[in-house]
Amino acid sequence: MAAYRGGNAHLVRLDHSAAEFLPDDTGSLSALRAAADGCQGCDLYRAATQTVFGDGPPDARVVMIGEQPGDVEDRAGEPFVGPAGRLLDRAITEAGLRRDEIYVTNAVKHFKFTPPERGKRRIHKTPNRGEIVACRPWLVQELALLRPSVLVVLGASAAKALLGAKFKVTESRGQLLPWPDAADRPEDFPAEPARLVATIHPSAVLRSDDREAMFRGFVEDLRVAAEAR
Repeated sequence: MAAYRGGNAHLVRLDHSAAEFLPDDTGSLSALRAAADGCQGCDLYRAATQTVFGDGPPDARVVMIGEQPGDVEDRAGEPFVGPAGRLLDRAITEAGLRRDEIYVTNAVKHFKFTPPERGKRRIHKTPNRGEIVACRPWLVQELALLRPSVLVVLGASAAKALLGAKFKVTESRGQLLPWPDAADRPEDFPAEPARLVATIHPSAVLRSDDREAMFRGFVEDLRVAAEAR
């Protein structure tokens, strides 16, 4: 049966969603991860190699949320282990955070890509609103268990997954926002008050003509999160 879901007057028709694949026991990240392996809540599972679930300590005070796994992550089954992940690791360190104390995940758990030409790497394709909303139950459950003091959303897709379709990273990056009050459907996130910082995705730094300036701005945004812990 189709359902309609979405806040801020942006309704999305869902024929399926990840909610159908949540385990009966949602009390641990390991149970969620195991159930997510079989998720068919949207069509992205058909071409992806595997589900790429979040990773990090269950008591992490900082959670960073990206868009979706990339080519390297899809093959490895781990988030943020490709070029953008290595840049993120460097930025985390320069911002005064410790990578091994941070939980990282993505708004969408399967890799969406353009089929490659022969012998070429698969090219990332931005997930659409329906795919983001369909995958949202995994993110809701992750945050319910983690209960971080600071969330960092990396890029537009992650921001829209949590803050709604109208949210613009370019207008609000580097600002401390109240969590879950700033969320699209804050009732989905019954947690103690926390803070959220929106910034660019590390892949945007890699695509920039002035990587050094873009990287410096990225680090400054992460420093806001570091100081808010």
